[in-house]
Amino acid sequence: MKRAVFPGSFDPITLGHLDIIQRSIPLFDEIIIGVGTNSDKKYMFPLDKRMTFIKDTFAEFKSISVTQYEGLTIEFCKKVQADFIIRGLRNPADFEFEKAIAHTNRKLSGIETVFLLTAAKTSFISSSIVREIISNQGDYTQLVPATVKI
Repeated sequence: MKRAVFPGSFDPITLGHLDIIQRSIPLFDEIIIGVGTNSDKKYMFPLDKRMTFIKDTFAEFKSISVTQYEGLTIEFCKKVQADFIIRGLRNPADFEFEKAIAHTNRKLSGIETVFLLTAAKTSFISSSIVREIISNQGDYTQLVPATVKI
C-alpha cells in the first residue's frame, strides 16, 4: 500500500492545497493530511477549525484522512507508516527551500518526498495571502474551498 502524508498548517486550506491533494489521489492508495502545530506560531484559525475545513473539503474521498500532529514530519510519517511526503511547489524559491528539507528527511528516515507543481491558476495563492485578505475584510472566497467560512 502506498501511503503518503501531505503536511502543513493549513491556516487556512487554499485552492492550491486542494489542487495538489486532488492530483495526488491517483498516485497513492491513502493520503493523510497532517495538520502540524507549532507552539511558536500564531495561527488565525484554531486547530479544530482548520481540521474541520479540511475534513469537510474531503468528506467524499475515502482514501483521505485528516490528523493533527506535533514534532517532526518524518516522525509522524513513521508513526502512521507512510513512505512518502507530498509537497506542492509554486515557484523556484519553494523548490530550493523544500529540496533541502527533502534531502534531510530522506537522509534521516528514508522517506521520499514527491513534489507536484501547482497549477498555473492557483500558483499565486498562499495561506498568508488569504489571511491578509481576511484580516482586511476582503473577499477571500475565490482562493479557498467553499468549506472555508469565516
